[in-house]
Amino acid sequence: MRSTVLYGPRDVRFEERETPTIERPTDAVIRIAATCVCGSDLWPYRGIKPVNEPTPMGHEYCGVVEEVGREVKSARPGQFVIGSFATSDNTCPNCQYGYQSSCMHREFISRAQAPILRVPLADGTLVPTPGVPSDDLVPSLLATSDVLGTGWFAADAANVKPGSTVVVVGDGAVGLCGVLSARQMGAERIIAMSGHENRQKLAREFGATDIVTERGDEGVKRIMDMTKGIGADSVLECVGTQQSMMQAINSTRRGGYTSFVGMPHGVELKGEELFYTHVHLHGGPAPVRRYLPKLIDLVLNGTINPGKIFDLTLPLEKVAEGYRAMDERRAIKTLLRP
Repeated sequence: MRSTVLYGPRDVRFEERETPTIERPTDAVIRIAATCVCGSDLWPYRGIKPVNEPTPMGHEYCGVVEEVGREVKSARPGQFVIGSFATSDNTCPNCQYGYQSSCMHREFISRAQAPILRVPLADGTLVPTPGVPSDDLVPSLLATSDVLGTGWFAADAANVKPGSTVVVVGDGAVGLCGVLSARQMGAERIIAMSGHENRQKLAREFGATDIVTERGDEGVKRIMDMTKGIGADSVLECVGTQQSMMQAINSTRRGGYTSFVGMPHGVELKGEELFYTHVHLHGGPAPVRRYLPKLIDLVLNGTINPGKIFDLTLPLEKVAEGYRAMDERRAIKTLLRP
């Protein structure tokens, strides 16, 4: 089969690779219905996170089970399934505490931009839908695999409650899903920090009540002006840079909550500055598996439509154009169909 491989900065190829098969009795092999390009894929694509060898790409996926190992009990051929970017046995202590992305037997999925994918620890990683969904639901179901699950974790980790004032730093797909999640959790005021008109429009559609275009210290000042000098109850950091992290922390009220789900690059926090903020910090790779059953239900019953974040759909063989479009911010997120 042909699949996606990153060779170096801005060098994505769709080339012949070995078709995955069952390797362990806990594996499943699925035929991909849809996959996509993640914002985190752009770090190595841009050379900010160097790759030392040709690297298979992709970790967001949904599709139909083709084959399972002899120990797999909960997934069977023919089922439509969605899985997290981090595999989990869903039984170890970390999983039981709800942090499946830190499973003691975790592997990160990294070959999903392909027609066929092997999923380790299938019983603890994959969640089947009640039946094979209609094609129009596939983008939203795909979103639950990572980007929505990460946005949901951002809101949950930031302790968003009914009536909260929430700030979302970052207008990428995760930030926009953070807006949607905060709305579902009952936030009263949701301030999206965004400088792009098309993303502002989607943020408002997902539930944002206010838009702030300023960044850095100017952005913090705007938030303080809008909250009478208090700051927000909950701030979701969805970028991963030093500026966005400090913008998030300094926009949070004393005793409030800052979550951080953007993959950090060059972020350093000074203990003394942090000490005086009285801010709760909670972040990391999102335990998407914890949320998958609920998020799938919300999609299937029509409560949410996170698939709107995909504003570019391409055949999988055009994956390089999908990366280019996101890199140049011509697309919020690219969906790929085999």
